[in-house]
Amino acid sequence: MPVQIPVKQIAAVHDLSGCGRTSLSVVIPILSTLGIKVCSLPTAVLSSHSRYEGYHFVDLTDHLQPTIDHWKKLGMSFDAIYSGFLGSHRQIQIVSDMIDAFKKDHQLVVVDPVLGDNGITYKTISKEMVAQMKSLVRKADIITPNLTEASLLLDKTYNPCIDEKEIKEQMLQLSDMGPGKVVITSVPDASGANKYSVLAYNKNGNRFWKVPIDYIPADFPGTGDCFTSVLTGALLQGDSLPIALDRAVHFISYGVRATYGYNYNPNEGILLERILNRLNFPMPVSSYEIY
Repeated sequence: MPVQIPVKQIAAVHDLSGCGRTSLSVVIPILSTLGIKVCSLPTAVLSSHSRYEGYHFVDLTDHLQPTIDHWKKLGMSFDAIYSGFLGSHRQIQIVSDMIDAFKKDHQLVVVDPVLGDNGITYKTISKEMVAQMKSLVRKADIITPNLTEASLLLDKTYNPCIDEKEIKEQMLQLSDMGPGKVVITSVPDASGANKYSVLAYNKNGNRFWKVPIDYIPADFPGTGDCFTSVLTGALLQGDSLPIALDRAVHFISYGVRATYGYNYNPNEGILLERILNRLNFPMPVSSYEIY
């Protein structure tokens, strides 16, 4: 008789930073607060995230496969597999093989293709990694690139003034690569009025969704990790895509507002400890729109 697991279980493939609220430092508390057990597969250990100067980086590529092999021996089973920052092209292939090895019915595969931002690739990202990431997103049910990462995956020039027609075409092209749901974060409004939105496409029903973001002149690392973690947890709890988007956007917006008023080093990220309990508050009035 198979062992029954009383809570949903997720394999989280991310790096771990000792200083700064990013990656596994936010993935674990957010998903745990949402009632989901996290099995961590660290891709790297950093003394701090990369916005701090002089950080120490330990690449764990050689330790991923032995961990996965041990999980197989233990008979581990996952309701979702969720990948974020990957430290090398070898890691991308390992994660791709892991998805195949642990595949089961009704499983959610989430890929946050961490490649760059503001039109620039991150320092650790090579052209080979971008090419490999394209193959990984083919195995995802949902991907959550920002506008830069969407452009890289499609071999397009980054355009911060992208219009509605073009962004819809990009979401369709990304979905054609494999994922049934495509979410693009922090898309600037074509009006240029410091307005941003999260946009999404769901192949099931052929619908586009939009959730506006309240603009605050602040930049906190790790908000993308927080967003995708809330989105993933909400979908695992049974929320529809637009409701899950709403939950994630409201949570991040509140976190930014709760943090912005302090004389505080923004590299630390949002004050997650002050707002985690809001994940279990009643859902605020929905702000999603059919796009």
